[in-house]
Parts: sequence; C-alpha cells; structure tokens
Amino acid sequence: MTTALITGATAGIGAAFARRLAGDGRDLVLVARDAERLAETAGELAKKYGVQVETLRADLATEEGIGAVEERLRDGGRPVDILINNAGFGNRGAYLTVPLQQELDMLKVHVEAILRTTSAALPGMQERGRGGIVNVASVAAFLPRGTYGASKAWVVSFTQGVARDLGGSGVRLQALCPGFTRTEFHQRAGMGTSNVPAWGWLSADRVVDESLRDLARGRSVSVPGKRYKAVVALARLLPSGKLGGVSSKAARTYRTD
Repeated sequence: MTTALITGATAGIGAAFARRLAGDGRDLVLVARDAERLAETAGELAKKYGVQVETLRADLATEEGIGAVEERLRDGGRPVDILINNAGFGNRGAYLTVPLQQELDMLKVHVEAILRTTSAALPGMQERGRGGIVNVASVAAFLPRGTYGASKAWVVSFTQGVARDLGGSGVRLQALCPGFTRTEFHQRAGMGTSNVPAWGWLSADRVVDESLRDLARGRSVSVPGKRYKAVVALARLLPSGKLGGVSSKAARTYRTD
C-alpha cells in the first residue's frame, strides 16, 4: 500500500486530498500545526477508510517544522510515494503595510518549505522509479499580487523546471493553481467574499479531482475549472499592469495549515 504525505491536511484543499487519497486506499501522513485537530482528522479517516493514518505536528514557518517533515520524507523504511505541499497563507494589505516578518514567514512556507520537502522526497521516489508531488500554488501566480503572487509564481516555475529535469524517471510533479475555493478559511480570517460571483467558486473536492487527473496525465500545471483556465490564458496575454486590480479582492489573511 502506498503512502501520501499532505501538509495543511486538516481543512480545505488539504483535507480534500486526504479524503480522496484515503478513499483510494492510500495510507496517510497528515501534517498541520494543530495537534488536536490532527488527531481528530486522523481518527475519522482511519475509521471511515480503513487506512493507516500518521500525524506530524509541524509549523512550516519554522526551521523545526520543515526539518521534521524532511526527516519523515527521508525515512526509507516508511517510504512516501505522494507528497502534497498544500500548507500556505496570505497577508492582508498592500506591500509595506504588512510587517516584514510576516512576508518572510510567507516565503519560508511557500518557497523554502516546498524546495526542501521536494528535495527530501525526490531521491527515494527516483530510486523506486515512481512517485508524485503536487505543489499547491494559485491562479494568483499569474497575477500581480505582491509577495503572495510572487511566491506562488515561484512554485509554478520551480515545479515545471523540476518536472522537466525528471522526465522519464517515473516521478511526476505538478503545480496546482486553483482560483477561489470554498473552504473555512475565508470565514475564519474574516475575509469578505460577497463580491465573488457564484460561478467563481470551486469546491475543494473538484480541485483535488482535477489535480489528480492532470497528474495522471503528466501535466505539470493544473488549473481547475474552465473559467480559471480562461483567466490564466488571458493573464498570460495581457501586460501585467492591466491585471493589478484583479487579485486585490483576495487581499486578506488566511492560512491553509
């Protein structure tokens, strides 16, 4: 039985990945900051799907948290075949209105953690000749959105580059770029979403379904939803200055871990 490790695994897209992969019969390693919620989620998944569920409390904005996940991924006696790098957060406000430490924490989670966990997981996957890594980015990667958009753009570029380097190895990488997705984080962070039209929302389960389907097809970038595919196509054509206001609607603080 294969094992999947998921960061930010107790809610939203991460929880949807956990349900889907457990439903497919995969054992899980769930990573998040809230130990109580981790234990509750693990118990529910193990009971419902009959899989082994391990928990790892880790804050990926810290050296200790990233190191703990790296150590688990390098454990050859308990190999991880699928890595879902889902943990992430956004900062409220425009650049220079956000404390610098919060911006640095964002880069730690979105860039350094993904770089290091991908690097920790790949050698074992290459040796076994199989494996998959999904790095969750965002449609914001294609829109000017300060540090958030820039960090997600890095995720897309990094993932595409590594996927190309590993062509023919049996290991697949994907940058997942969802648009607005219905999760609890908007409400928890007090994020106003009344200006987002109903058609603009995706379910977390749909995002996961499209991601895994695209991963199986070997697509290194997955943009769920036809409308968001159109948004990304348009963003790639228009000068970046024309897109500046598009992502400002999402300028709130939320975490997905």
